Amino acid sequence: MKVLSLIGVLVLLFFACSQPKEQELSENIVTYCNPIDINYRFALDEPSRREAADPTVVFYKDKYWLFASKSGGYWYSDDLKDWNFVATNEIPVEDYAPTAIVLNDTLYFMASLQERNSIYKTADPASGKWSLAVEQIDMPAWDPAFFLDDDGRLYLYWGCSDSNPLYGVEVDYRNNFAFIGQPKEIKYPNPEEFGWEVPGDYNTILKQSPWIEGAWMNKINGKYYLQYSGPGTEFKSYSDGVYVSDQPLGPFEPQLHNPFAYKPEGFANGAGHGSTFTDKYGNFWHIGTVSISQKHMFERRLSLFPTFVDQDGTLYANTKFGDYPMQIPNKKISAFEDIFPGWMLLSFNKPVEVSSSIDSLPATNINDEDIRSYWAAKSGNKGEYAMIDLQKSCDVYALQINFEEHNTNLFGYNEDRFHRFIVECSNDKQNWEVVWDQSQNTNDNVHLYFQLPEKIACRYLKITNIEVPDGNFALSGFRVFGKGMGDAPAKVTRLFAVRNNDNKRSVKLTWNEASGADGYIISYGIAEDKCYQHYSVYNDTSVKINSLNSAIDYTYTISSFNENGVTDSNIFVSLD
Repeated sequence: MKVLSLIGVLVLLFFACSQPKEQELSENIVTYCNPIDINYRFALDEPSRREAADPTVVFYKDKYWLFASKSGGYWYSDDLKDWNFVATNEIPVEDYAPTAIVLNDTLYFMASLQERNSIYKTADPASGKWSLAVEQIDMPAWDPAFFLDDDGRLYLYWGCSDSNPLYGVEVDYRNNFAFIGQPKEIKYPNPEEFGWEVPGDYNTILKQSPWIEGAWMNKINGKYYLQYSGPGTEFKSYSDGVYVSDQPLGPFEPQLHNPFAYKPEGFANGAGHGSTFTDKYGNFWHIGTVSISQKHMFERRLSLFPTFVDQDGTLYANTKFGDYPMQIPNKKISAFEDIFPGWMLLSFNKPVEVSSSIDSLPATNINDEDIRSYWAAKSGNKGEYAMIDLQKSCDVYALQINFEEHNTNLFGYNEDRFHRFIVECSNDKQNWEVVWDQSQNTNDNVHLYFQLPEKIACRYLKITNIEVPDGNFALSGFRVFGKGMGDAPAKVTRLFAVRNNDNKRSVKLTWNEASGADGYIISYGIAEDKCYQHYSVYNDTSVKINSLNSAIDYTYTISSFNENGVTDSNIFVSLD
């Protein structure tokens, strides 16, 4: 009997955290979570902080190639999830807003410069080896973007200013990329009409001119979609608008749905100054810039959003739950629902216990869904920890650990300096099982996303520090995703919208509280079937949105959500 009892205890301990595990189709489901999980480099100047922004992605030789500002190199991936870094000093990787283009089976690269732009080329980018293709183009171009048309003609677009326009010109790449004709002025700012171009986190700084920048061009079904960013990279409202034309150099008209890539709220905010590309299955994606901008205006990250073109030719990036896990498809998809696995956020505002805390950086910052706030332990010593109580057993499918820099004094890449840690789970705070062992980690990623091979059922999750690159052990987000064991929230039954008659770029929405809701998604657009904009709201039943086009009418609807699911209201409110 004693032997049987001992065996029974051991069995109970083994299953204390996991409960009976249901095999998941992990071999068929590959997910990612924004900000994307890459090794964001420390900037070269003070203050010590990480940065990557202004991304360009191109598909070349069956791989995706990602170039970003001030990164000391670039990345490549087979699947848009796992990225490999290539360090090089053979191209100007310390300059801003690089662009790349594939021409005749060769990859070309150019970055922003005030005085002269050089173009480089390679047939083997994984080697980091490049050669000079053109020493100097005809005119300096800041925030450049190349576009190759179906007829083999190449165009260059550029511009980054709070007063000057975006420009475009045809170039002869067979003749040292010489300009064909004079550059054409294409797009000036228009914040008087377009609320999304008004500066500020919430588009409220009316007396400041926006920065219009980050041109990018796609041709889709015979139409030319010229994308641009505004109102400024330091704002949560940083987004990409789009103009459409029948010709590569215009004339262009603004798309009615604008901005087409927009994520002003949630954990990681911003979708501006990016590039739109197709994957190997023909799906569109938009990769843009996330604004943190706390230690420095250029403290930034990258996010990737599924993007679609509807039957009327409207281009839109779907940012609904845009920093929750998304499935990377292995086929052509037609809607957001095809890649949203329904893994909800289990950790929002749940009780947190920590080993220590700096008074001004409390533990509640760990799970407040704000990348701009963070918790810091009093040291970077081994054993510092943070523990989340989910308050009941939940099915956990994925984790995202978002590290922050506190008291760091690092610049550039630092070999042999890593975040090392373990994550454990428990149901009783006594018996713990390791679910993610990074004690021997050798990468410098700071937004680490881990999809569990199988779901686990647990109540407590604890991350324990082993080593930090420098400074204190600090987290901007310990995010747990899966499915709660309860009910989805009640439906919102009343939604009111009041548009500001003195400033029709602005609307205020209010609604009744839905029982059990953690938050709400306001969806709106130019028609009931085109509510492509999404605005997330936590802990409130009202919001003011200042990013409208003053000249068009909008329709609004709302969904409630919690850790158990999403409930649509089926209410549509239309306003002129």
